Amino acid sequence: MALMFFARLPMTMTGVTLTLYVVADLGHGYGAAGVVGAATTLGMALGAPLLGRTIDRYGLRPVVAACGIASTAFWVTAPHLSYPVLVACALPAGFLSVPAGSLARQILAALVPAEHRRAAFSLDTILVEASFMIGPAAGIAAITSLSATLTLSGIGVMFGSTALLTFLFNPPIRNEDELAPVGSVRPPLRSWLTGKLLATLLVAASALFCLVGTEVATLAALRTHGDVGWTGLVIAVMCAASMLGGIVHGAVKRSLPQGVLMLLLAALVLPVGLAVQPWWLLMLLLIPTNLLCAPTLAATTETVSTLAPPTVRGEAMGLQDASARLGLAVGSPVVGFVIDHSAPAWGFAASGAGGLVLASVGLLWTLRRRTGVAGSTQPSLATAVRARR
Repeated sequence: MALMFFARLPMTMTGVTLTLYVVADLGHGYGAAGVVGAATTLGMALGAPLLGRTIDRYGLRPVVAACGIASTAFWVTAPHLSYPVLVACALPAGFLSVPAGSLARQILAALVPAEHRRAAFSLDTILVEASFMIGPAAGIAAITSLSATLTLSGIGVMFGSTALLTFLFNPPIRNEDELAPVGSVRPPLRSWLTGKLLATLLVAASALFCLVGTEVATLAALRTHGDVGWTGLVIAVMCAASMLGGIVHGAVKRSLPQGVLMLLLAALVLPVGLAVQPWWLLMLLLIPTNLLCAPTLAATTETVSTLAPPTVRGEAMGLQDASARLGLAVGSPVVGFVIDHSAPAWGFAASGAGGLVLASVGLLWTLRRRTGVAGSTQPSLATAVRARR
């Protein structure tokens, strides 16, 4: 878990450092910086399932070695690239990023017994929150006090170092009871990518849509009322609330299911826009919804690990990672568009409503499939009874 924490840390620095590099050093606007970030995010979303499938088939080391070399090469050379070349390289660089998030979840599922996975996944989510509290701030401090070349190259060295340590440590991706016998056939996609798993992935996307939209609306509200200086404190309180929720979720014997947690998360965002000023009141109103952030993400991982067979767990975790990144990619521009054409308060409403709609679609789909399955079994049971008579 410590190794995966440090493996994620440079990833949390990439967004802000790339944005500042494109704007300050290359002289382009924030829109141009957003194009680079979107290309990287899209590459990660496309690459995560395929890298997970490769890990399932060939093991951890070949993927970590290839991705570690590619990530190091991109970030070391990034400060020497022109903007068009940087955009062209961003997509394949994102595709070949070390899948630290999905890899961490896959390793935990192998090392931790099923009855203790909620606590393990909750702790992992808490560490993710900690990395997002440290990484972006460290990246901004580095690129503003040092040169862009040193900062971006340093991120590349961090990617390479953590990939090398992961390669040498070689943690298991399946436990002894889950090892597939030699010559066994990989289960077909349709046998495990069920409607319930797809609904779980949709709920994961809705959670990230809601969370990133809430962050965008929070920043917009603070900026509109001249309270930008309190942004760091507000975000720190949001992260602390999420970590506290993760501790409680991991400590209790029974917790709420993923769907209920997601609905509560989205519903609690809706009233935040009613009081965006003063800043401290906004901060307090953001605490309840952020208490459910880490539990929702941990419950999603627990559900995916339960539904996916061990032989395809890497691909399933990659699909979860891709769903989360797609939620991030969609949530930010959608909520930003709402704010641009109304007010920051409506950004919170858009975040909550969007999360509710996406989550409700996934949950209703699951319920409908259950009803259909139950209905399809009734004739067969009646036929069996008549045959017995």
